[in-house]
Amino acid sequence: MMNAPLKHPLLPLLVLVLSAASSGAFVPLMTRHLQQTGTFMTIVSPFDESAESSSEDTAVAVATKPESSGEGPFDLTWENVEMVLDEMRPYLIQDGGNVIIQEIDGPVVRLELQGACGTCPSSTQTMKMGLERGLKEKIPEIQEVIQAMPEGPPLNEEQVGVILDGVRPFLQVAGGSIECNRLEGVDGLQPAIYLEMKGSSASLNSVKLEIAQRLQKHFMMAGLRVEWIGD
Repeated sequence: MMNAPLKHPLLPLLVLVLSAASSGAFVPLMTRHLQQTGTFMTIVSPFDESAESSSEDTAVAVATKPESSGEGPFDLTWENVEMVLDEMRPYLIQDGGNVIIQEIDGPVVRLELQGACGTCPSSTQTMKMGLERGLKEKIPEIQEVIQAMPEGPPLNEEQVGVILDGVRPFLQVAGGSIECNRLEGVDGLQPAIYLEMKGSSASLNSVKLEIAQRLQKHFMMAGLRVEWIGD
């Protein structure tokens, strides 16, 4: 009978270290707790649902903000949109985010969420439930509020390597390695990055999720997929 593969003793800490490590691009840190209990450490997953609920609370707070002294309605101008956004910004800032106007095209306002708000899973909810609702209440001329995505670097193996180089030292400590196998559909609607991970860390889906999120935040491309060789 074959023995079960040995797990590296540092594997339980790998996800936490990867998530908290500083990288070249902004990586919002979700709530993580590390408690010392004797000779062992208990780690709460960085992908716990409570982290996402914090983002949802921000959207609700923005949508249910108290009324300001200016009741409106106001004309659709850049200054008035800024004025209404200023009333809602404190709720974004307290969660590590912000919002700026990128463009006003007729009745359509294009906003860019920044910081933690721009990359969290609930960014669409924050935009629609919070910002769009608040703006339409004060400026009825607005028909739609669109989220603008900042333009990221070109999708190529060199740029993929920038992100992988940031995680390789931590994988090597746990006896693992990672390489970019190939890129597909670079100029298409659904580009894909194919990665191959070897070693003990290859079995940790949470590590793969963290790496995939780093790549998606780096390139800021709609429809970008991260696939794993061997899965």
